[in-house]
Amino acid sequence: MDMDSDVILKMQNICKTFPGVVALENINFDLRRGEVHILLGENGAGKSTLVKILSGAYQKTSGDILFENKEIEIKNPGHAQDLGIAIIYQELNLVSHLSAAENILLGREPLHVPGIINRSRLYRSTQKILDGLQVQISSRSLVKELGVAEQQMVEVAKALSLHAKILIMDEPTSALTEKEIEELFKTINRLKKSGTSIIYISHRLEELFEIGDRVTVLRDGKYVGTHNIQETTKEELIRKMVDRELTEQFPKRRIERGEEVLRVENLKIDDKLSNINFSLHRGEVLGISGLLGSGRTELARAIFGADKIDSGKIYVKGVQQNIKSPRNSINLGIGLLTEDRKSQGLILDLSLKDNVCLPNLDQFSKFGVVSSNQENSTAAKYIDELRIKTPGLNQKVLYLSGGNQQKVVISKWLCSHADILIFDEPTRGIDVGSKVEIYQLMNQLTAHGAAIIMISSELPEILGMSDRILVMHHGEINGEFAAEEATQEKILHCALGV
Repeated sequence: MDMDSDVILKMQNICKTFPGVVALENINFDLRRGEVHILLGENGAGKSTLVKILSGAYQKTSGDILFENKEIEIKNPGHAQDLGIAIIYQELNLVSHLSAAENILLGREPLHVPGIINRSRLYRSTQKILDGLQVQISSRSLVKELGVAEQQMVEVAKALSLHAKILIMDEPTSALTEKEIEELFKTINRLKKSGTSIIYISHRLEELFEIGDRVTVLRDGKYVGTHNIQETTKEELIRKMVDRELTEQFPKRRIERGEEVLRVENLKIDDKLSNINFSLHRGEVLGISGLLGSGRTELARAIFGADKIDSGKIYVKGVQQNIKSPRNSINLGIGLLTEDRKSQGLILDLSLKDNVCLPNLDQFSKFGVVSSNQENSTAAKYIDELRIKTPGLNQKVLYLSGGNQQKVVISKWLCSHADILIFDEPTRGIDVGSKVEIYQLMNQLTAHGAAIIMISSELPEILGMSDRILVMHHGEINGEFAAEEATQEKILHCALGV
């Protein structure tokens, strides 16, 4: 078969500029019918920008797009959908107070007569899609009552309902369990066989070799190369992504454990947490593992004062504390990096400087007047120390890459002088190069006497960066291991309730 006849999409010399930033420079990318083409690169490499152009969310600055051998200008997301291009973003794009069915067919609901929705048909047709994904989700369930993984599967169902010729998946597995990932991959393979073409973005390199056909690497907004998956290696791809050798994926430095800074005794919250007991020491990274729904995030929120506890005691630096709100915990030197940094950790429309300084304004104000010079010097200090890639301290964090956004969140807590840090999925959606930088930052923090609780779904990360590991199952701690005795098998046994 002639190669061109097999190509459904060509993007040629695509450029995209934002104020002060060249996001894409002469990118070339093509997609064949019925293939999974991986788009790979560090955060800030231009992957999301490229697919946002294809999905109509951004307009290209220059370049050409050919779809089914016709040159096209994609005007907006609705136009992209009409062409048969659907996208599942990493950030969920659902209406929380509507049902799964209403989200899946939003704006395309079946009608009895104009203006009146045929609800029985709506629920029946969407349930068929959900059942095809082999997930236990009722099409009548409200999205706000679903977990993050279930909401992700609703997004997948919504994309499938469009009968898309091209399906773009941006980090689709970042919030899914192993079983859900397995089912998603089965769905992807079914779609391939039916002729659907898939552009797949992921930082989990092991996934790429499981489902990918070809891989295109971007770096700093430029095209690096395209390879058949079976003709490359994980190490080669990492080298092309970061343009340097990553000699150690988990550069953990063991620090001598200091005094106890946090102790939790018999903590309980309704049906979420029960009989939680543990301690945390200076210089220590305490890893918390467990499957989705095991209570890991609920534990973090309880310690931080975001959720009310029913019973139990929390001691901070030897003193029992009644933590009723996040403000109480902040005053005690506790900081929380939330799992969803974009909706809970940052104000995307504000600048880097404002995000770092806003929670700590009392440090920069005198008699109610804020010192801009102090704010500027503080923000500049963290940009330098944490190596945040940004055109300047007034850049909106919306335009920063995921890894740099995470560094801004960390800067905010360092600015507040927090020395007990709770990291909930600290490297979720972050590329391998930025991950190493976050790990090195954790080393620096513990070396200076900070104590870290690290919640992670990635077992290599838990094993590679923790001094001790707690494993949660159904709201309880079901196992505890020193780093040197922990294995993936032992952790999984405890996470599964064995």
